[in-house]
Order: sequence, then structure tokens, then C-alpha cells
Amino acid sequence: MPITTSSLKHRVLSATARLAPPARLLTGASALALAALLIFAPLTVHRVALVTGLGIVVAGVVTLLRAPDRPTSTALGRWAGGLLVALGAVMVLWPNAGAPWLAFLVGAALLVHGAVSAVEALRSGADLRVAGLLAAVATLLVGAVTFSWPVLTLSVFRFAVGGWLAFLGLQILLSVVLRRVPGTPAKASSGPIRRWTRTIAAALALLLAAAAAAGSAFILGGSPLPEPDAFYAAPERLPSQPGQLVRTEPLTTGVPEGAEAWKILFTTTHPDGSPAISSGTIVVPQKRGANPLPLLSVSHGTTGVAAKCAPSLSATPFADGAGTALEEIVTKHGWAAVTADYIGLGTAGTHPYLIGDAEARNVLDASRAAQQFGEASGTGIDVTTRTVVWGHSQGGQGALWTGQIARDYAPELEVEGIAAFAPAADLYGLANADKNSAPGKTVSAYIAATWNTIYPELELRRHLTPGSAGGVRKIQNLCFNGSDVLSAILYGTQVPNQIFPDRLLEGDFGEKLKEQEPKGPFPSPVLVAQGLADPLVKPNMQHDWVEGRCNAGEQIDYRTYPGLDHNSLVAADSPLTPQIVQWTLDRWAGDAPTPNCQDLPQ
Repeated sequence: MPITTSSLKHRVLSATARLAPPARLLTGASALALAALLIFAPLTVHRVALVTGLGIVVAGVVTLLRAPDRPTSTALGRWAGGLLVALGAVMVLWPNAGAPWLAFLVGAALLVHGAVSAVEALRSGADLRVAGLLAAVATLLVGAVTFSWPVLTLSVFRFAVGGWLAFLGLQILLSVVLRRVPGTPAKASSGPIRRWTRTIAAALALLLAAAAAAGSAFILGGSPLPEPDAFYAAPERLPSQPGQLVRTEPLTTGVPEGAEAWKILFTTTHPDGSPAISSGTIVVPQKRGANPLPLLSVSHGTTGVAAKCAPSLSATPFADGAGTALEEIVTKHGWAAVTADYIGLGTAGTHPYLIGDAEARNVLDASRAAQQFGEASGTGIDVTTRTVVWGHSQGGQGALWTGQIARDYAPELEVEGIAAFAPAADLYGLANADKNSAPGKTVSAYIAATWNTIYPELELRRHLTPGSAGGVRKIQNLCFNGSDVLSAILYGTQVPNQIFPDRLLEGDFGEKLKEQEPKGPFPSPVLVAQGLADPLVKPNMQHDWVEGRCNAGEQIDYRTYPGLDHNSLVAADSPLTPQIVQWTLDRWAGDAPTPNCQDLPQ
């Protein structure tokens, strides 16, 4: 009797059915063993990729074995099973492909398995449908989350993948044990305890997956921030001179107790010297006499590069850097403090991020605008042309540059002192030292996003490392203040490589970075403060920069603080807080400075 196609198919299905239970037992046990390795074993990244790939192969084999049991979805099962085996095999054979590619394979495998499981659940009996759909949706969510964390997938989400494999393995073993007749299609047990056990387990898996998805969306989504309103728009007729006050508006959010504050809009210049406009703030004590208030000019630290990242738009506009010291010097010592948001933060244009000369002009022009504030606002508040300049991090670089160009750019202002806290003084050195850290990648992304426009000849976007352009696009829209800080840094962790390749740092781009180093001469005493536990601005690099300035003849008061990092250096309880207040009052009183170039602390 000739063998027909239908009879051959019947024999293949029968043989598969006879072999299925032992094969399922083997695959279920394999899934559990691989899950245990992922969850409990100390594996390298390559071995995590290898074990995960084997787990995906097992999931593919399971899908292939289940296909004959479900005639309505046999073609889909075979296609999906084969694809899972292929994806897992790629991971097994190529475990050093790099985290983003491996994460893509994990995510794709989970999405395929989840989609197939959802279809099978819809075609199952009523008592299996709910549990099957819950488990399928959980798998789909874990797969989607994987794409959001490409670098973390193999180091952190290994536990989620391990949990998925454990759930899969137990599901396979239970399906074999609960079969009524070995070798025949499985029938759902009608026992209510078993039905509820499956459903509860699937619901818990879905709950955990949903929590992971919601947490990822919350963390990576950043916090909603107010967009600039009409106050920040340039008027039709803009004064041609820099440092002209355009408009003011009372500010009530985040103002220290015992103080009053306003937003200000003023003219300044772009990095190329062309006219521009910037926003900022001025804060003064509520109790004040008739004399002009001593002026503190603040160069703020990194808050981001998008317009919404302006400090004047923040719920805490005066918290940047040494915020507690600023509050004290305003409310207890009767000073006025003016801060420039910088071009592109609040106002239109590209923010000249870490371009020292441009930041300094913004700071000096804000101080010029403060001279006109009393008359323009109708408050009668006058401030002195004498000023002390403060700045932290990016603002530390800006403060040093402000002192450096003040005599040429704004000779009517008298800079009595320059205080820089963890300044980004050696930008080229920092770009090299921090290129592989998460904060360093975030800062590099801000540079890539802004310098690409300011220095188009560098063509930075075209020369970024492979896989980093997407991270740059995401990070540039996140602010580096409030809850956005976490989002920006976590996105930095998901950039697989350094943002700028070494060849770029060694070329024209590297030369531009070196040009941002403030070298003086400085017109007044300089204080530089550095935390010795700072992971971003390295203490040894700061020491070398200070030593270099000392050797060039500058007199610098260099203070170091053991155990303090980049942010704790300027925190309320930092020993620097009372010191910087006293140092500022001493500069105003004309007391002799205290440089220590001859005996620099380490």
C-alpha cells in the first residue's frame, strides 16, 4: 500500500506524540537548571549570554513539541519554535556580540514566545484561557522592558529571564505530570485547586512584569517640567547692547524664607559674539536698607541643555550648587544674588554647554542687568558694581572664566573674588577620564547635542561611537536636576560605549575641549574647593590644574574635603558651606587672601 502524504503526516504526528512526554520532561528539567544557573551562579556576561541563549533554545523546542497538540496552531507553533531556536543559537554561538545586540535577541525571543502563548491561550479551553493569557502578557511585558535596558539586560535582567525560565520549566513538568494518558493531547484538569494554582501563578508573574514595566517607564520617562512661557520670548525690538534688562517678573516658587525674587530677561551674546537673549533670577533679602546691596554673581552647574531645564523654571531655582550658603548670604548678610540661566535654557537658541567664554558673558551680562533692576522693576533695589562670583561644576568652570574675561568684557564691574566648587576646569582631561562612566556619558551626550550646532565643522553627530546616537537624542531632552537626574544618568548607563571615540578626542574636537580650560589671569583672589571622593571631577586632575595655575603665577586658595563627592561637597551640612560664606565676606571686607600654592593639599 503506497504511503500517502496524509498517512505520512499521521505517522510523524504519532511518533512525535509518543516522544513528546520524555522530551518535555527533559526540556522542562533543562529550563529549571538554566534558570538556577542564571539566578544563583556567579556568571560572567559572556556566560550569562550563553546560558540565556540555551534557555531560549529550550523555549523554542518546547514550542515545537507543543505544536502537534494544537492542530489549529501547528503552523504558527512550528514557525515560532524555529525562530526561538534560531535566536537562542545566535546567542550561544556569539556570546560576545555586545550587550545591545544580545538584549535585542532576548527581547525578540520573549516577544515571540509571548505572542505565540497568547494565541494558544485564546484557542484553549475556558479553564486554561485566563492563566495562559496572563502568562503570555507577562512574557510580552518582560520582553518590552528588555528593549529599554539594553546594557542592563544581561547583568540585571538575567534574574527576570531566570524567573521566566523557571516558570516555563515548572509549567512544562506539570503539564506532563497532569496528563491523564501519556502520549495523547493534554486535557486541562478540572480540579478547582489546580486551575486556581495556575491562574494565581500566572497573575503573580504578570504583576511582577507590570511592576518592572511601570518602574522602567517612570524612571526613564523623566519628570514633567514646565515649558518656557511668553516671559522667555524675545521682544520684537531687542536692545543691541549686551547686559540690557528687557523685562522682570516676580518669582514665588522655591524662594528662601526671608527673601524676595524675580525672573529677569536680558541681552547677551552668542559664542560667536552675535546678539542673544538670556533669562535668569535675582533674589534679595526682604529686610534691606537704603544702601546698594552687595552683589553675588552665580554661575550655575549643569541642569541640562533643553529649554525646560532653566533654573528659573525649576521648583527649586536657588538650590543649585551651594544653595544653603547662597540662602544664608542673602537672608542673613543682606546680599543680592543674580544667576544667569544661560542662552538656550528658558530662551531660544542652543545652550553653549561648557563653553567657558560664552557662560562667562552670560554671567557678566546678568550682573549688568541687575544694575538696572531697581528702576525697571519699580522696587528701587540697587546693587553694587562690586561682585563676588560663585560656581559649582559646570558653574565652577563658568565662574573661573567670568573672572578671567571680566576686565575686558565688563570693565565697569569689579570682581572681588572667584569661588569655584569642583570646577570642570580641565575639560579635555575630564572627557578622557569619565568617558566610560554613566555620568560621564550623560555629560558627553550634552556636549554632543550642543556642540554639534555651535561647532558644525566638527560634525560630531557623524562621528559618535556606534550605538550612542540614540542615547544622545534621549539624554539631550532630559534635565540634570530634580528627578530627571536619575533618568539622565540611567540613560547614560544604557549607552554601550563611550560617546566620543578616542580618535575624535585626539583631533580638532580635543583641541576645542582644551580651549575651554580657564588659565587666567584672574583679577582677584581665587578659591577652589574639591571633594576627595568625587567620581566625576577627579581630585588628582583638579590638583594638577591648580598646581599648573600656581606655577603660572596665580595665587589660589585650594581646599580639599575628604569623603565628600561631587554633590555632598556643596550640601547643607558640608564644612564648605560656612567657609564659603566667611570667605565671601572677607573678600568684601578687603581682608588679605589666604593662597596656599606653596603647600597644596593632596
